[in-house]
Amino acid sequence: MARRLDVTRKQILAFRRRVGGLDARVPKSATSLRRAAWAGLQDSMPRAALLSLHARIEGIGPSAWDDPSFAQLWGPRYSTYVVPKRDFALFSLGRLPDDAKGRERAERVAAQVHAYLDGRRMTDREVAGALTLGASIRYAAPTGTLAIRWEGARAPVVWTVARDPIEPADACRELARRYLHVFGPTTAVSFARWAGISRRAGANAFAALEGSVVPVRTPLGDEWLLAADEPDLRDEATAAAPARLLPSGDSYFLLDGAERELLVPRAEQRQLLWTPRVWPGALLVDGEVRGTWRRAQHTVRVETWTRLSRTARAAVEAEAAALPLPALERAIDVVWAD
Repeated sequence: MARRLDVTRKQILAFRRRVGGLDARVPKSATSLRRAAWAGLQDSMPRAALLSLHARIEGIGPSAWDDPSFAQLWGPRYSTYVVPKRDFALFSLGRLPDDAKGRERAERVAAQVHAYLDGRRMTDREVAGALTLGASIRYAAPTGTLAIRWEGARAPVVWTVARDPIEPADACRELARRYLHVFGPTTAVSFARWAGISRRAGANAFAALEGSVVPVRTPLGDEWLLAADEPDLRDEATAAAPARLLPSGDSYFLLDGAERELLVPRAEQRQLLWTPRVWPGALLVDGEVRGTWRRAQHTVRVETWTRLSRTARAAVEAEAAALPLPALERAIDVVWAD
């Protein structure tokens, strides 16, 4: 066993911001779009994926989520995700149940949907209603044969696609590698919870990465990190961006359990960010979560947890003004509730 590297909260958060592209926006390109969606972009809130792209890449317009290099699917935990089209199998087959009952159910539902659609595209409500599946239609997603398109206002359109020849276990291993890079240091249990797979499948995926990971001791205990990421984790030199408005479900705070305590140490503030129902967005100022935000049409309401300087407020307002939202007839107004 290699000697465990001891790392601090400051190092972990700086590392996650850097690998997540939150310290400095990069030019828009095929490479930067794929890297921004390395662990997928949750899009369960309308156009959250678009705002996650905007937080990381320059020149993002209202239709960037619909770039030809992207695809949509019901991904981790059956949430709506925007993912790189070339990585579709990782976010679908990588989550195929590892138990016989779960796999049989997924394959059966996929076969029903495939037969009913017969090459057509229909809304999920139409298909689920005709087959009396209800929300169970999503069980077909991990077979890698069901794609969706969700505009944000109406029911998703679904259709079937050819299954990638990659083995599910290999896809799961690569999905774990993605998770380790974006969310690391972390554990197999956290990966399984994020992906919506069994603990056994998560443990097997991490075991398959032996030789590519190193042990790390964090404020949360013993965790794992990709060996290639160790030099970056040791480095604290990168300056944090003045402000970022992260949408609901953004990967930077798509956390659970003790991981939330690491990001937001105060319990009363965690309750404001990770609410029982729809989460607000996270207000990131100088590398720390300093509050929450919500938008209604052209109004962005910001609730801060600490007093912000005039410079910080100006940075937040500039971020709000630049949000690439479609169909707004007037400039964004920022309402401060602190």
